[in-house]
Amino acid sequence: MANWAEQIGPHTAKLFERILAEKPDPEMGYRSWYRSCLRIIRLAEQYSSTRMEAAADRALRASACRYQSVKSILKNSLDQQRLPELPPLPLPPSHDNIRGAEYFE
Repeated sequence: MANWAEQIGPHTAKLFERILAEKPDPEMGYRSWYRSCLRIIRLAEQYSSTRMEAAADRALRASACRYQSVKSILKNSLDQQRLPELPPLPLPPSHDNIRGAEYFE
């Protein structure tokens, strides 16, 4: 299965890795992982490799690494929409007690 995922693309392969890593018990994890990955492979028969790869990327970014999440992304065509840009984090306020990187050198 890992070979199949790598043929689709790096995001799909990473998705399969994350699905496997989220299972605490190796034996239980293998069965559950196997079913989830088989279902994702079946989804790939319905959708193009490009869409599958985009859906895997979106699932990884949202930390939604489950079959149901990937299915929903594809069904609702979320893989074809741009991901929203996150606003930059504000800088911390300036304060006398905040030490900079130079302090620790």
